[in-house]
Amino acid sequence: MSRWTLFLIVMLVGLGLGLVYGWVINPVSYQDTTLPDLRIDYKTDYTLMVAEVYHQENDLDWALNRLTLLGDPNPLTSVENALKFASQAEYTLPDMFLLRDLHNAIKETN
Repeated sequence: MSRWTLFLIVMLVGLGLGLVYGWVINPVSYQDTTLPDLRIDYKTDYTLMVAEVYHQENDLDWALNRLTLLGDPNPLTSVENALKFASQAEYTLPDMFLLRDLHNAIKETN
């Protein structure tokens, strides 16, 4: 038996055992989570995505509805928390401008 044949057999056996383990023995169990359960970095990314859509669509009501899903009592709090984390995590300047733009738009309505 050549080295390449042995190599391919070992690779196929390893792949097969990995699939059996991952799909049969110890499959992933998905659990339903909600947006308030997310870590602050994911909440910040979500808020940034809302800010990007707001920047393109200029629909503040839509943005406010999406931000209320984060579970904060006030959408402005969500954006302020995101701005705080984004500055600590050194988000890019364009991202900071998007978050700041959304923050200012919400602040003007209050």
